[in-house]
Amino acid sequence: MSRLQLEEVRKSFINGDTEEEVLKGVNLTLREGEVTALIGASGSGKSTLLTIAAGLQRLSEGRVIFGDQNLPDLSSEQVRKIRAQHFGFVFQNSHLVPFLTVEEQLSMMMDIADMKGIKQYKQTKIKEILDQVGMSHRLTAYPSSLSGGEKQRVAVARAIIHEPEILFADEPTASLDSTRSRHTMELIQQLTKSFDMTTLTVTHDEEMLDYVDCIVKMSDGKIVNA
Repeated sequence: MSRLQLEEVRKSFINGDTEEEVLKGVNLTLREGEVTALIGASGSGKSTLLTIAAGLQRLSEGRVIFGDQNLPDLSSEQVRKIRAQHFGFVFQNSHLVPFLTVEEQLSMMMDIADMKGIKQYKQTKIKEILDQVGMSHRLTAYPSSLSGGEKQRVAVARAIIHEPEILFADEPTASLDSTRSRHTMELIQQLTKSFDMTTLTVTHDEEMLDYVDCIVKMSDGKIVNA
């Protein structure tokens, strides 16, 4: 089933006296339970497309349909609430808050997603997610004591603690060695299936394509195969 639909998406930037069109009428459908990878050369429009799909920047023309809503038609506050409650994000760097423990990182995300609940519920939920990513033994650890792979696993746990419908992952393995990269993509693949999420990832690493269901190649602001 379709989870997110992009229709004739265009994005232009003003560069001095000229207008540069970065996305040129992109159409893409993302489905439940699938990992879709955006690939292509630098400057092909991959990350721009991901950020527009995620409501992180406005498009110039087109539609981004989530459920029965077109994101460009909504206010900034309405889009923010959708991101907080229905989307999850993993980036190249983990972006963990340095003064929060692993448990506190996830608790903060639950609050942002308005999943405050009672303390016991939050603790149980956090323990369950950390078990799934193999990090429950690091519950009280601070980011400074974690390895690169451990930080990224915590980042993945934080991204899915509120059970989002869609996970956006922008170069999630770029800062990791090959072994940790494979472990991270295996984890994202497994969680996508077990939570029936929709995952859109950008990657330059062809080895990571073994863990995706759909490969979408971009060139010069267009999809050249899907």
